[in-house]
Formats: sequence, C-alpha cells, structure tokens
Amino acid sequence: MNEKYMREALKEAKKAIRLGEVPIGCVIVYQDKIIGRGYNKRNTKKTTLAHAELIAIEKASKAMGDWRLEDCTMYITLEPCQMCSGAIVQARIKKVVVGTMNPKAGCAGSILNLLQMEQFNHQVELETGILEKECTAILQDFFGQLRIRNKKEKQEKNDLKKEKLEG
Repeated sequence: MNEKYMREALKEAKKAIRLGEVPIGCVIVYQDKIIGRGYNKRNTKKTTLAHAELIAIEKASKAMGDWRLEDCTMYITLEPCQMCSGAIVQARIKKVVVGTMNPKAGCAGSILNLLQMEQFNHQVELETGILEKECTAILQDFFGQLRIRNKKEKQEKNDLKKEKLEG
C-alpha cells in the first residue's frame, strides 16, 4: 500500500520537473482514497509557501471540509522542512511516509524531528525509506541536469564577454 501511494507522489514530483521546479511530490490519503495532491511550485508561484506538502494539505482540507486531517496519511518524496513539518503537526495528520531523507533541511529526523516532539499536543507516526532509491534518483537526476545547464550558461556568458573584449 505504501509503495502504491509513494508512486503517486513520484508522479506529482515529475509534474514539478516539467515546470523546472525541484521534483518533490506529495499525496494525502483518507480511507484509501487520495484527497490531496501537490508538487513543488516555489519558483512558479514565486512564494516560499508553495511546497508540495502545503499545497496537498490545502486541497485535502477542502476535500474534508475541515483543517483537521486526523485520519489521513501523507506520502512525500522528500523529508519535510521545518515549515511543512509544522503544518503537518498543525493539521493533525496521523502518519507521514517519507521516500528519502533530507540531511540539509529535513525536520522529520535528519536535523530534528518536529513531527514527534512530545512537547506538542500532536505527534505524527513516521515511516521512512519507502521507494527511497526512486525518490533519491529523481532528485539527483534533476540537480545533475541543473549543474550541467548552469555550467553551460556560465560558459556561454564567458564566451560572450571574451568576444566583446576581443571585438
């Protein structure tokens, strides 16, 4: 079951790639039905708030007619950041299933674990490593292509400068 829904989250991540966005995808499931989908749109929408998780939470809340998502499970390809982890706790999501961890920004165990802090009034069940290879690969491929593109653009700019100086 976890793999089925993580594959749906990966489909969302692929939508982000088509926009040139970092490929992070998310789905929220209630009673074996997807009620919220989201993918990263930070650059497209030009807002920090356009993370896959927040978009999916908003859609799921509309579908449920409530801000509380107490019996829902979130499937996310990359470990959530501090903002999204806070939103997950606030939405009272029951469980989060993570594809790959994020050692530089993850707040579901990598840097800290906001999802399971006893000091909060809600703790989230957490499962990690579902389709980890696929979730890691889509990110590595994206950033590898981005580095190649950036290097090419930098070389083209340097070539133009050189032409102007020689011209």
